[in-house]
Amino acid sequence: MPLVTTKAMFEKSIKEHYAIGAFNVNNMEIIQGIMDAAKEEKSPVILQASSGAIKYARVNYLMKMIEAAVEEAPDIPVALHLDHGPDFETCKMCIDAGFTSVMIDGSKYDFEENIALTKQVVDYAHAHGVVVEAELGKLAGIEDDVNVAAEDAMYTDPEQAKEFVERTGCDSLAIAIGTSHGAYKFKGEAKLRFDILAKIKELIPNTPIVLHGASTVIPELVEMCNKYGADIPGAKGVPDEMLHEASKNGVSKINVDTDLRLAMTAQIRKVFAEEPSTFDPRKYLQPAREEIKKTVQHKIKEVFGSSNRV
Repeated sequence: MPLVTTKAMFEKSIKEHYAIGAFNVNNMEIIQGIMDAAKEEKSPVILQASSGAIKYARVNYLMKMIEAAVEEAPDIPVALHLDHGPDFETCKMCIDAGFTSVMIDGSKYDFEENIALTKQVVDYAHAHGVVVEAELGKLAGIEDDVNVAAEDAMYTDPEQAKEFVERTGCDSLAIAIGTSHGAYKFKGEAKLRFDILAKIKELIPNTPIVLHGASTVIPELVEMCNKYGADIPGAKGVPDEMLHEASKNGVSKINVDTDLRLAMTAQIRKVFAEEPSTFDPRKYLQPAREEIKKTVQHKIKEVFGSSNRV
């Protein structure tokens, strides 16, 4: 099966009340870990690359690795998505390179500017058979090129969301209901505004909704990282139960990046600490790949509910 757009994936997810995991990729081991989990769980999957990942891995290398992943999993629907496209040029580059979905993040602009930029990307993408995710509302936190201070974060306005989708023609919408980027999502108790989600779904029932900044920041992985020399105190993410509730109540796509970084780092640190004489990259990248697979499998099966949905 060649790469697909998210259109059919999301239609099915809205109808059957589950979410699809969108997992950030940077290198071969991460791609393999995600795909091994998706194959085992018979789950559709979205591989996504930020502009930072594209700069790091280089677009041609990424495309060839993803091509190999798709060949190895002919029965699994796989979409390739640009995460947080900062401008029209980056979105165009990815569309021209073969991405099947792009996100234009105009959330840092005012409402009218965000609409104009999103519409420009939508027109180009749709002419090339590519779908577009847009964002309304600002998420706090830091991840790759995204950096928003907590005081500048804001919830998505449901009425604005309806107008935004109608005027831009975007295919899916990332909303702000209390998640944030990075490993430090909450200082106190985790809280998501499900009332805002419900109102948005009421106004735009057929538009797939996306949650960014939705890693659980798995405590066991943080603990393992810290046990073997990391310094990540006070990291806190979105609990599995909340993400599960979101996936049953109208969220079609849930983004995961931080948890994969923690999985990889935890295992690499463990090998370095326990076997200091190791210098063969395969000896520490293999357990890292396995931990990524385990993490993704847990998300697909226990949290998002996308197992056996191909």
